[in-house]
Amino acid sequence: MLTITRKVEFDAGHRIPDHNSQCRNLHGHRYTLLITLTGEVVQQDGKSDNGMIMDFGDIKALANQYLVDLWDHAFIVYEKDSVVRQFLDSMPDHKTVVIDRVPTVENLAKIAFDILKDVYHDRYGRVLSLQKVTLYETPNCWAEIDG
Repeated sequence: MLTITRKVEFDAGHRIPDHNSQCRNLHGHRYTLLITLTGEVVQQDGKSDNGMIMDFGDIKALANQYLVDLWDHAFIVYEKDSVVRQFLDSMPDHKTVVIDRVPTVENLAKIAFDILKDVYHDRYGRVLSLQKVTLYETPNCWAEIDG
């Protein structure tokens, strides 16, 4: 199976409210998202993406539109973390993303995969699918989810 992978990065804050370490405090990360696609290689002379599964620029543009631009420089908060939600709500125009689970890297990777799988599925009328999402929270810690 032939796959391609595009890397995008974004900054976001979060906290793990019930954790027994410093992760319970408000903090942020420089996340790295790897998007791995599989599909048929375009074999059409004259097409801009001839010889490609998908243009890397298109992968990035779609990731930005449906996920990265929403999460970049946002605070991602668990819907039941009422203390932090109330604090964030008190700041006018604060960029907050409320999710239905604790914002661990595992949960964020799963949410990212669920959002992006439909974005790339058979895009442009081609056989194309999201194979894997890898989300690095730090250079040494990450989560992966396969389709």
